[in-house]
Amino acid sequence: MKNNHQQTEPIRSCDLEPAWIPSDDYIQASNIYAVMQSQQLQTYDDLYQWSITDREAFWNTLVQRIGIRFQKNYRIALDDSQGPEHPRWLVNAKLNIVESCFQAPDDSCAIVYQSENSPLQKLTVGQLKILVNRIANGLADLGLQAGDRVAIAMPMTIAAVAIYLAIIAAGGVVVTIADSFAAEKIKVRLQITQPRWMFTQDFIERLGKRLPLYEKVQLAQSPPAIVLPCHSSLQTSLRNGDLGWNDFLSDNKLFNPIARNPDDHCTILFSSGTTGNPKAIPWDQTTAIKSAIDAHLHHDIHPDDVACWPTNLGWMMGPWLVFSALINQATIALYYGAPTTHEFGKFVQDAQVTMLGLVPSLVSAWKSSECMEDLDWSRIKSFSSTGECSNGADMLFLMSLANTKPIIEYCGGTEIGGGYITGTVVQPCIPGTFSTPALGSEFVLLNEQGQPADTGEVFLIPPSMGLSQELLNGHHHEVYYTKTPAGPNGQLLRRHGDQFERLPNGYYRALGRMDDAMNLGGIKVSCVQIEEVANNLATIKESAAIAVSPPGGGPSQLIIYVVLTDEHSKVNLKAEIQQQIRQHLNPLFKVQDVIVTENLPRTASNKIMRRTLRSLYENQIKTEREPHK
Repeated sequence: MKNNHQQTEPIRSCDLEPAWIPSDDYIQASNIYAVMQSQQLQTYDDLYQWSITDREAFWNTLVQRIGIRFQKNYRIALDDSQGPEHPRWLVNAKLNIVESCFQAPDDSCAIVYQSENSPLQKLTVGQLKILVNRIANGLADLGLQAGDRVAIAMPMTIAAVAIYLAIIAAGGVVVTIADSFAAEKIKVRLQITQPRWMFTQDFIERLGKRLPLYEKVQLAQSPPAIVLPCHSSLQTSLRNGDLGWNDFLSDNKLFNPIARNPDDHCTILFSSGTTGNPKAIPWDQTTAIKSAIDAHLHHDIHPDDVACWPTNLGWMMGPWLVFSALINQATIALYYGAPTTHEFGKFVQDAQVTMLGLVPSLVSAWKSSECMEDLDWSRIKSFSSTGECSNGADMLFLMSLANTKPIIEYCGGTEIGGGYITGTVVQPCIPGTFSTPALGSEFVLLNEQGQPADTGEVFLIPPSMGLSQELLNGHHHEVYYTKTPAGPNGQLLRRHGDQFERLPNGYYRALGRMDDAMNLGGIKVSCVQIEEVANNLATIKESAAIAVSPPGGGPSQLIIYVVLTDEHSKVNLKAEIQQQIRQHLNPLFKVQDVIVTENLPRTASNKIMRRTLRSLYENQIKTEREPHK
């Protein structure tokens, strides 16, 4: 089909018209509606209020509904007798969360996948289970004990998914490391977690390039590694003590997952780590359940769905995708190439993806390159967007690619195991906005004086399943609870660091991180608000706004880095951006400098590294001021 794309203005709080409204049939087919019916609740607001006023009943109901399997059943779903900072979930239970990932029939599709320039392939639930069992037995042969850590630095492939599940099935703890990291960053994460073994790949092929991976792992001084070939055989020689995939893999196709406690670690993930060491955040088995429940309710995942999210295991959306799809008996869709190409779009079409997740900058790239033309995405029921703030115009464009399907905005974090604010398929979709706190989660917005406000910092109100209770390399209480104000009703509040605005219609808009806020001329403004206005210029592909203190002191100066759609559009760029800001934001905000760059620095999860840009600019100023020798 030919898509009709039109240029649209960015969404503003004064123009909040829904771009999609659910029909009665759509609502009644949703998982949310089924839960409402089971609890005899009349409205979505009734459901939300029940989820936060009777938390034990809510989580108990959803754990049962998605069919979590237990080797020993729990006594109660929630014991908060030690206070909201230290809840106990699924008390007295024994389980291995991997068993809940194999509830679908053995002959149903677990993963549909495709390499660049290769045909579409499928792996059944039964085939995935056998592969997981063979890997778990291989780990047992190496002597893995319950609680041992095993690292993975690999692209998101069927082997990576199976390895991830097998380590957990064998009682181990997965240390996830993004395959894009440089050797030094890999080394830091290995030093923090001290895994006994590591899984990796000889190299990665993407966009026709061969990228070394095993070489980086060696430079990072990894523990003994199991090395998989990118193709049929390894293209590199191995260190002493390392094993090739075929030498490691057991022939034994039967394995009984090891029973663990609900709060036993199953995964260690890392924050983005843009300054200093990254936070090492453990996920336990209940975190995986939080991910699956979010997907069940807010993303409306059903057994016949196909969920695709370009990601890797080093970002929380990798493990999230594994648990969210498989526990809900849906299919995972994995494309091994770059998601910026027409070939990825054709994979989405051919794999019959029904839920497509992404980061907003990916949509911006598609819009700029027009690479998603002439595709049939009619099977898509919804999109999801996370990782950075959305632009309303880009989200309208995304909806148009699938005949106007809703977008579930999803904001949370690694230390949450999912989202605290999101959307639903039973509420109207306004592009670039959030319609509801996540079910079972609660938060408040506070201004600088610690008072409730329509625009302010997000503070979570615990407990909620998925919220972390420890850090491997930090003091958890100090990071999240020390010196937080009390809630409006005296509740204990948990710091999260996001800024949000509550809009007149009750929806919400993300304003970025608190540490990305800036003070210009005595007025506090989010970098996201400035970037939204700048990005409305047709010549700008994307931008990043930072505030820098001048060398001699004084008010912060506004600096904007931009990636252009056309190199010839540099003329009068600063004046054009200034005019946009004057007209659409605030005439008092003066643009000090505009810097054109080929790309913006990003974390492994694709978030813009504004701190890096700030350091670059400050160093540039310092260099220019130094006397020439």
